[in-house]
Amino acid sequence: MRNSGKKVRYAVVGLGYIAQAAVLPAFAHARNSELTALVSDNSTKLKNLSKKYSVPHTYSYQQYSKCLESGEVDAVYIALPNHLHRAYTEAAADSGIHVLCEKPMAVTEEDCHAMMAAAEKNKIKLMIAYRLHFEEANLKAIELVQSGKLGEPRIFNSVFTMQVKPGNVRLQGEGGGPLYDIGIYCINAARYLFRAEPEEVLGIAGNSGDPRFREVEESFFATLRFSNGLAATFACSFGAADVSAYTVVGTKGVLRLDPAYELSTSLQHHIDIGGKKKTVRFPKRDQFAPELIYFSDCITKDKQPEPSGVEGLQDVRIIRALYRSAEDRKPIKLDHTPPRKRPSTIQEISRPPVRKAELVAAEGPSPDC
Repeated sequence: MRNSGKKVRYAVVGLGYIAQAAVLPAFAHARNSELTALVSDNSTKLKNLSKKYSVPHTYSYQQYSKCLESGEVDAVYIALPNHLHRAYTEAAADSGIHVLCEKPMAVTEEDCHAMMAAAEKNKIKLMIAYRLHFEEANLKAIELVQSGKLGEPRIFNSVFTMQVKPGNVRLQGEGGGPLYDIGIYCINAARYLFRAEPEEVLGIAGNSGDPRFREVEESFFATLRFSNGLAATFACSFGAADVSAYTVVGTKGVLRLDPAYELSTSLQHHIDIGGKKKTVRFPKRDQFAPELIYFSDCITKDKQPEPSGVEGLQDVRIIRALYRSAEDRKPIKLDHTPPRKRPSTIQEISRPPVRKAELVAAEGPSPDC
């Protein structure tokens, strides 16, 4: 790392909704991380946001290589559309710059492997931004499921839906659609709650004829079959009312998180064990600062970050299999994957919530954002 100081210096690449609403404000809560550069093709965003956050350096996408070679940054946070993740990660790696990349890691398994290879070749850290791996409500859900208080886990079911406005980037063909964007949360949750990998998947894509969904599916419905009789089902959609919840059914009890995946509100556990019911509320908090804090710590202390590229690859692998299943109209078996490290409460990092940001030439995916 070129920087001899204690703080890891970041460039945020892409200044859309998630960057403005969550990533940029998070630096105020990450004392070991410093925002030193912004990369975008929108001059209004660069001017206004660099002033707002006192960022000294700005670059266009065409100047990305100049940014990487400037000596001003040690790491990049990639918040670009999914199909651009590979190219921008490889470019950073080739310049010796560490990469924190938004999920999904990429669009294809080939892209994921290429990103991991570039990181290994250039000896840089690569982490995929699974914010819920550091968030208390989901980590405590893992702890509860694994404690045996619900008995043996048997069923996972989730619904993650929203109304996405026409013209939003999530509705564009390459790497767009609800399965990549929000279905990935359901897949990842099933994997970390069961502490297992699916052996077979079945997927069904749905469209109502709404003109918003000319390039991507409107909804996706999936079943993941695990060993020992475990099953996970989920539905995700860009054309339905807001729902963000999952349920784990065990042999003795039930846990429901509702909401489960949201970044801008409090999350809640609804627990029923032997007829005894209780609700546990987890206050709203900054879910992005913990990622920065943890990743910067990995860089300065030369530790391998987790969630790693392997974690990102596994979800993309499952997504691609689900699309093949929907196209072929049959279940798809998955190759065996070895056991891997799972998130646990030891990773929990808590920071207060950020204030709602005023967006510059950007808007949220749904009317409620």
